[in-house]
Amino acid sequence: MRQILSYRKLLGVDETAELKTLKSVYRNLMKEWHPDKFNDDHALKIDAEEKSKKIIEAYHFLVSIASETIAQTLPEYTETINNSVIEDFEYKSEVLTIRFEDGSEYEYYGVPKGIYVKLVNADTPGRFARRHIYSNYLYRSTSKQVASA
Repeated sequence: MRQILSYRKLLGVDETAELKTLKSVYRNLMKEWHPDKFNDDHALKIDAEEKSKKIIEAYHFLVSIASETIAQTLPEYTETINNSVIEDFEYKSEVLTIRFEDGSEYEYYGVPKGIYVKLVNADTPGRFARRHIYSNYLYRSTSKQVASA
């Protein structure tokens, strides 16, 4: 969740920002921080390259969790969680990553460690995930390129 908050802060948007707003903010920030603007000053050019990389990363991440993107990819997500078996999963800093046999991979944000422990100890992880994870946490696909604005 800290990652999401830091990306929103970097772009200056809140959780209600729509794709159109994200795109506009992104374009304006890239105009301001594009490295080619700083050809005369090498130090500023290097700073601008770093800043623009962070802006690009933040934009793509926030687009991937935007409500419009989730709505657009919902049929694919529903197909995966209903018809594909969990192949593997890992947990780090309240982010649960689940890989499915169909090749899809999703990250779930804000998952408490207790839920992860219950998933590990569940007799059927797929059933547990359907009941306690899939519809309860913010997620994004990390295996396939999602449509951007």
